[in-house]
Amino acid sequence: MKLHELKPSQKRKQRNRVGRGMSSGNGKTSGRGHKGQSARSGGGVRLGFEGGQTPLFQRLPKRGFTNINRKEFAIVNLSTLNRFEEGTEVTPELLLETGVVSKVKAGIKVLGNGTIEKKLTVKAHKFSTSAQEAIEKAGGKTEVI
Repeated sequence: MKLHELKPSQKRKQRNRVGRGMSSGNGKTSGRGHKGQSARSGGGVRLGFEGGQTPLFQRLPKRGFTNINRKEFAIVNLSTLNRFEEGTEVTPELLLETGVVSKVKAGIKVLGNGTIEKKLTVKAHKFSTSAQEAIEKAGGKTEVI
């Protein structure tokens, strides 16, 4: 294929000019048919409307509930804490700065996924018991903010 042989993959469709006389193919009723709800200006039905039949989203059973007081924590695993040097004080600000966490949300929770080989002082809002044990086993400290 050469540059002068290039062609568009499909022809550009001309927009439909409505209400421009009978010869245009869309004169008189402008493609809306005769009378009825969809022929009127501002007509048509809202999303999910099924002509008066109970809509699907109303027919389906509703389950569970959403707790409006739920606190969502930013999660940090033990294996990610290994990137810091020995003796570092790991704070939420440091985690944000280094890009470990993108948003602090309601706080930071340290989970015990992976292993930790360095002695660190970790300050967070919550710790899982396995994470707390692992950090103290490695010689570090945990501090709840």
